[in-house]
Amino acid sequence: MKFRTLGKTGYSISEVSLGTWQLGGKWGTPFDPKDAADTLAEAYNHGVNFFDTADGYQDGESEKAVGQFVRSHPDVHFTTKIGRKESPLTVDHFNPEHLTRYVDESLTNMGVDALDMVLLHCPPMPTYYMPETFFAMDKLKKAGKIKNYGVSVERVEEAIKAMSYDISAVEIIFNMFRLRPADLFFDLAKKNNIGILARVPLASGLLTGKFTADTKFAPEDHRTTNRNGEQFDKGETFSGVDYLTGVKAANELKERLGTDNLAATALRFILMYDAVSAVIPGASNPTQIDRNTVAAELPPLTDDQMKIVRDVYDKYIKNPVDYLW
Repeated sequence: MKFRTLGKTGYSISEVSLGTWQLGGKWGTPFDPKDAADTLAEAYNHGVNFFDTADGYQDGESEKAVGQFVRSHPDVHFTTKIGRKESPLTVDHFNPEHLTRYVDESLTNMGVDALDMVLLHCPPMPTYYMPETFFAMDKLKKAGKIKNYGVSVERVEEAIKAMSYDISAVEIIFNMFRLRPADLFFDLAKKNNIGILARVPLASGLLTGKFTADTKFAPEDHRTTNRNGEQFDKGETFSGVDYLTGVKAANELKERLGTDNLAATALRFILMYDAVSAVIPGASNPTQIDRNTVAAELPPLTDDQMKIVRDVYDKYIKNPVDYLW
């Protein structure tokens, strides 16, 4: 495992880290605390020292599991996200009163004295024009409840606007099917020493290359229920790519890149960008950890391989994805 610095935090974190949206259970299935603990331990054994969670994941159970682990592993860092566990999602959830309550609840869930990093969890665009929101985070930082803060975003424009404030990191969707962040935002982040966490790195599984036109997902899985943005931003599911188009593009990537392990190659692709601090693929059980961390051991993609990714993106994905997020 190799390590990179997470922006202004100064934390040295594993370039392949762990997202915990589905920790302890696949999307929509009951939380299994043993699976969660075993998955975190397996990740740590593979060199992972950074976990990404949120107050709304598994009704707070993800935060509790991560908190229990980091309390006994002081060399592990984490971020949690706040503001999205109550619906409908509005700018009111990001006012100072709500943010203070959310932070206090996360401190309780995780059983720690201070949170390493808190990210505002995909706030609506008007939030970025509410300086009192970010000043409230400054106040919580000064009070010692949080050590760093940043934002998790849907759109590049939100990430750029967030840099008007004293953020340390941005979590953004970036993968073979979502290339736009690398065009401008990455350079701006490097100039401002902003860490980047690449989320949804496998486009909700499309970039494993294992799905077909006939693949079925559980009825409560967001890959069934949110294909048109019925529950939250459409870009969260399959990176906003039409499913059948994504299957076709993934198959072409496998063929032209000459790989049967597209998932690892897709993660390694993200790590080709030095602006990225870490990629945060998820895992619902310990057996999926090796699938993710093997990416850190792969050789760099060649110039020709990088061009293939761009070519497939331009052919299948760019219109309309590039223009929406």
